[in-house]
Amino acid sequence: MAHERIDDLQRNGCRIIQRPDLFCFGMDAVLLAYWAGACVRRGSRVLDLCSGNGVVPILMDARLPDALRAEGSVHFTGVEINPASVDMARRSAAMNGQDGRIRFLEGDIRSVCRGKLAAGPAGQHGEMEELLPGSFDCVTVNPPYMTGQGGLKGESRDKAIARHEVLCTIDDVAASSADALKSGGHLYMVHRPHRLGDIFQAMERHALAVKGLRMVHPFSDREAMMVLIDAAKGGRTYVRVERPLVIYQEAGVYTEEVRALYG
Repeated sequence: MAHERIDDLQRNGCRIIQRPDLFCFGMDAVLLAYWAGACVRRGSRVLDLCSGNGVVPILMDARLPDALRAEGSVHFTGVEINPASVDMARRSAAMNGQDGRIRFLEGDIRSVCRGKLAAGPAGQHGEMEELLPGSFDCVTVNPPYMTGQGGLKGESRDKAIARHEVLCTIDDVAASSADALKSGGHLYMVHRPHRLGDIFQAMERHALAVKGLRMVHPFSDREAMMVLIDAAKGGRTYVRVERPLVIYQEAGVYTEEVRALYG
């Protein structure tokens, strides 16, 4: 379709449809898919909030062992409010032969487990679906990072919604994740280090115990630009801080660990 492009995800031949006028995925989504991979087991149900064009579940499915993918027991559900992004995500999954394992629902993440979400385009399928509370083993989310209205000038509404807490806050993310997760289930999130105070407070309000953190640095001598978070529903906070993840060994050259993510 007009203004769309198809990008190679460099994993099991999977590709993704993107539009430059919407929010295209970046390194944070790739790292989140890698970080959350530890949660996936036979029969896992994974929910991706703020799913955008679906890159996180598409990459997570592509990273599964071949036998587990062929078995089809792992299922991914993405929830996204932008209908254009949902449409691209659905077509990307179908293009990759993943539509039997990945589905995308259109709706507000604040309605997850609290209302019905569109399971298909109006006029084509038209069905609505309600997600049951406590029915997911794992939640992934790459939420809007910025608070308030700062920096919104000149941005399109679609990009502003993806980058800023216009339609959902970190508290909304924590509340919806807690609703969706089984007891003991895990929330995996990528965010910015300067928001850690807000994130810990939101997690505590919704009985999510932070279990793991990994800081992401552009270079080994630079401050962290991202943080990967692992939280569990229930239990008590006991934080495991993993060694830092460094993106570049020198300008334009990925470290060996990051190169492996694309291998």
